[in-house]
Amino acid sequence: MSWLLNLYETYESNLGSVGKIEKRHNGQEFTLLPISHTTQNAHIEVDITEEGEFHSARVIDKKDASTLIPCTEGSASRAGSKIAPYPLHDKLSYVAGDFVAFGGKIKEEEPFTYYIEQLEKWANSPFANSKVISIYKYLSKKQLIADLVKEKVLFLDANNHLIETWDKKYESLYEEKPAIFTAVTGGQESAFVRFNVHSPNKILKKVWKDEEMYKSFVNYYQTLLGEEDLCFVTGEKSPSTERHANKIRNAADKAKLISANDTSGFTFRGRFNKSSEVASISYEVSQKAHNALKWLINRQGKTIDQRVFLVWGNDDLSIPDPIEDTFSLHPIPIDKKDRKAFTNQEFANEIAKALDGYRNNLSSKSEVNIIILDSATTGRLAVLYYRNMNKELYLDRLKNWHSTCVWLHRYRKDDSGEYVQFYGAPATKDIAFAAYGPKANEKIVKGLMERMLPCVVDEKRIPLDIVKSAFNRASNPVSMEKWEWEKTLSIACALINKQEGYNVALDLENRDRDYLFGRLLAIADVLERRALGSEETRSTNAIRYMNSFSKNPARTWKTIQDSLQPYQARLGTKARYLSGLIDEVASRIDFEDFNNKPLSGKYLLGFYSQRHDLYQKKEKTDAPEVIAH
Repeated sequence: MSWLLNLYETYESNLGSVGKIEKRHNGQEFTLLPISHTTQNAHIEVDITEEGEFHSARVIDKKDASTLIPCTEGSASRAGSKIAPYPLHDKLSYVAGDFVAFGGKIKEEEPFTYYIEQLEKWANSPFANSKVISIYKYLSKKQLIADLVKEKVLFLDANNHLIETWDKKYESLYEEKPAIFTAVTGGQESAFVRFNVHSPNKILKKVWKDEEMYKSFVNYYQTLLGEEDLCFVTGEKSPSTERHANKIRNAADKAKLISANDTSGFTFRGRFNKSSEVASISYEVSQKAHNALKWLINRQGKTIDQRVFLVWGNDDLSIPDPIEDTFSLHPIPIDKKDRKAFTNQEFANEIAKALDGYRNNLSSKSEVNIIILDSATTGRLAVLYYRNMNKELYLDRLKNWHSTCVWLHRYRKDDSGEYVQFYGAPATKDIAFAAYGPKANEKIVKGLMERMLPCVVDEKRIPLDIVKSAFNRASNPVSMEKWEWEKTLSIACALINKQEGYNVALDLENRDRDYLFGRLLAIADVLERRALGSEETRSTNAIRYMNSFSKNPARTWKTIQDSLQPYQARLGTKARYLSGLIDEVASRIDFEDFNNKPLSGKYLLGFYSQRHDLYQKKEKTDAPEVIAH
């Protein structure tokens, strides 16, 4: 219940955002829903005068279709043939009193009867405002479809019945396909109608954007709630509910986090008679917690194949995301001309500075919540991972991750679209692509991201299969394009470095066998690349034999070194420095270690660091002073 309590408290802390429209990066609108409200995509908008007369109507553009509507417990969870009207805006079969007269099909009872009776009670209550009364007056006349036909929003066939689906045979009646058939998926009878009140003398807020309308229904509906019961979330007595919200991840999401509707099956397994005996949750807490969750997902959640990754703070919603890379946290690229290489400690200090802004105003309630949600079926949503921790501890864990799982990367772009270098940890999604390739199935990607989360927030060891998979792909550059291999290589180095604790800067004193073999491979690669020149794009022998080299280093090195001779000859004296460097590095490998034992991931660190170091230097014909003895 702790995640529900924290979501409820988040709602209470952000009451000022209730009903205020915000926009996502793609332009889609969202808001923190008032309780007893939900969202629905509307197809038709009807304007009504303050006197309760029809004014105008139009088909709604899909970009403007999302509508905030009041809802009851029954309407929020209605399905199939069950009659449960929304209090105000609803489908044509509910809101049109002349639906049957125009050929509308109903199964048994007429939905409009239930709808108008419910609307009448609200309109006659002390909490009703003038807009509710105006809409009720108009709909009571039972002429909605007739008015929409006159307005050329809905269309009839030769029998004066609503056209179910558009067909070429109707082209004789109408010149072109009406807009309503493009807006709705099914027939016209499935169109969802929203109502607005129009005034010629004053500017009125749209009904679905009017705070007074929200308050009107919330206050009215509070009087209809059932008996009080103990809420297991807050520990207080208040009206409870057994019907909880859906549409959590998006407007089409039918999955629920809390449900108990199988009273005749094996849900309770003989332990309870009623679902309330398991846990009782108040209506207010359920509404506020679910609405806060929907809002947070829209605001800052990450969704991969319907799996939601969400992090938020109790006192400050904007918290650095554990699944993002260091560039997102500290977007300062390293100048290509800058040869300074951070040590891990120096970089940890830089990360600490970047996180200082999140440490301001820390209080006793400064906590961070991390939650992962996914559904196994269309109706059930599960909490796969939940972690609530002290904010300062979380920031310390984040600092540790971003200063230990680090390497130099070149695959991010700045605001101008140019590739930049940055030093730090990769995003967990990029780790998935490094381990399984950029075309990896989203189910695999989201699974890896979930497995990596405890490595960041709980300082668990990175699973060995992930490191090994990234290592194997980085050791096989011929299987991918150059840009993909470079990205895979730097990410694999970051994962290996998390275990080994190396720096990007070349370690001239390192006598580790695998590290030295990696240096040899890098020198051979740079030597051949310089001989080929910038115009030649084919892979060097060092790159082509890299996979074999990682498995049989001594035997493969002989092949690579033999293939270097013509390139050394082509370079002449320009190859002296690199040839001498090969001799120097090879002499550091102990005689008994120069064998075909497979290399560990440390050879990639040696390869990357040596190659990076050589590319940072200008070509020299002879530089014995830089060779360490």
